[in-house]
Formats: sequence, C-alpha cells, structure tokens
Amino acid sequence: MAFKPKSASETKAAELATVIIRIADREGAPVSIGVDQLKQGNPRMTPLAIGQMFRKHRDILEAALAERGYALVDYSDQGPGRGMEFEIGPG
Repeated sequence: MAFKPKSASETKAAELATVIIRIADREGAPVSIGVDQLKQGNPRMTPLAIGQMFRKHRDILEAALAERGYALVDYSDQGPGRGMEFEIGPG
C-alpha cells in the first residue's frame, strides 16, 4: 500500500484530537471542553478553525478519542464568535 501524506486539515484535526485528549486525561471523563480550553492547549486554534476541523474530519477525532478510551458524547456550536463545546465521556 502506498504512503498517502496527510493534508493540512487532517494534521490540524489530529492536533485538535491531541489537545482534547490531554484535557480529558488531566480532568477525567466526563468533561466539557470549551474553545478557551482548546486555545490554551494550542493558541493557533481559532473557533472557526476548530469548527471546520470537527465538521470535516470528525472521523479522525472520534478514532483518536476511541484509542484512548474516550468517546465524543456531544458537540454544540455556541454561535458566531462564541465557539463550541465538546462533551467527552468514557468510551
């Protein structure tokens, strides 16, 4: 099977998953994770970018969470400029 490099958005989605996993490891599941916490984990993440990565590459996020024993329970967009919130539970 040939090597297929990841696109920039796939790489950013993997970074988003890593930040969410770090927060869940630190705080325990279940946990609600808002955009402010995500920006602390990676200052380059904007609310718009987080939402786009989630909608486009939800499968990458869910797979990474499942590998660590977590599951995405809920995702809610709080509206323009307010960001989103992820609800993470035990897998």
